[in-house]
Amino acid sequence: MFEIDFYANGQRKTIPLGSKYSQKTATELKGIVEMLLHYKDNSITIFDKRTNAWLESATQEIKEKLAKAGLIELAPIYTLKDLWDSFLEQKTRELKAGKIKEATRNLYDFISKRFFRYFKDPNESLDDLTKDRMQQWKDYLLDEVAEATVACYIKETKACFNWAVSQKWIQKSPLDGVSPGSFVNKKNRRMIPMWFYYRLLDACPCQDWRVIIALARIGGLRCPNEVLELRWEDVNWEHNGFYVRSPKTEHHEEKEGRWVPLFPELKKELETLFFSSASEGKEFVINRYRDASQNLRTTFEKIVKRAGLDVFPSPFRNLRMTRSNEIYRKYGAYIESQWMGHSGRVRADHYLMLTDDDFLEASQWTVQSESGCSQREPRCQKSGKKTADSGFPAFFPAVQVGNASHSIEENR
Repeated sequence: MFEIDFYANGQRKTIPLGSKYSQKTATELKGIVEMLLHYKDNSITIFDKRTNAWLESATQEIKEKLAKAGLIELAPIYTLKDLWDSFLEQKTRELKAGKIKEATRNLYDFISKRFFRYFKDPNESLDDLTKDRMQQWKDYLLDEVAEATVACYIKETKACFNWAVSQKWIQKSPLDGVSPGSFVNKKNRRMIPMWFYYRLLDACPCQDWRVIIALARIGGLRCPNEVLELRWEDVNWEHNGFYVRSPKTEHHEEKEGRWVPLFPELKKELETLFFSSASEGKEFVINRYRDASQNLRTTFEKIVKRAGLDVFPSPFRNLRMTRSNEIYRKYGAYIESQWMGHSGRVRADHYLMLTDDDFLEASQWTVQSESGCSQREPRCQKSGKKTADSGFPAFFPAVQVGNASHSIEENR
């Protein structure tokens, strides 16, 4: 059993070492104490690489003994609760400053809850998290949810740990080297045919819901954010189009919104709602379901069941995905990207899919050239003249669309 005695500020101090410490360790620690005393007596900030490296690799017990002797100052020990509480507070400040959306802040809150379903001790030290433990958490999540969902959880949790690194709470993120995995989830993709769409409309409890479904399935809008952002002033009845504000992409240059045609099926539902008493004097198209506490998906599933149909996963995404495929096949890649508001890579990874109609069309394809050789002429993708209004003629307004009420009454 060893102990190290020394004098500091005229006082004798002792660092007791238990029986588990060897003479070699005690001798090594004695040298570190002498070096620390030299720095302290001469008011020198520790800069010796060997001393710094030794202190960084020392056990928490040794660090506490040195701190108790007044030779070093211990860095604060942050817990998992400290991490998420402080990170969420930071995101709340960013939300109030308009730097992030409320949905983003809510996503982090949701992921923190999933985090603590596995790491059950909120008072566990942040320093105890390792790459191996984070990989185990990922494996645990893969047993519960889809790979694409897990990828999202890992990506956003990395942001939390990177924030801790920037605050110097930890030197390195325990998620470094842990791959988030694929964000593509093809298992949940479903094509929603038009007969299905009309069955859904017939089962809707009100016109607001008919418009919500029409905007997603026919207009290809993201639901709920783009659907709930739509205002009557955004609808240009005269030129049969409407402007979609896109909270998801507005932080990208020239991606604040896009023009989308007023497809006949969609125009019919919008007109019915516009001339109803529920829309009189209203700014937004959808007014009955604007409360953040209302879950549109839950109500949508009730509509599906009322229609006598099978509930399907990711309903609003699949409504939008179906329209993406239809527009792509009819108008080509450029126009599809402009009207749907996403890139070609996103379209390829998350939207395009083979359908029964593709196989049926291919099985009936017997094109013969004049020379008798079987030859297929390449399909022409209509790109149209590129304009600043994303797929609309040059006369379309960039943002302002005029008086919606006046325009529709003239059209009618």
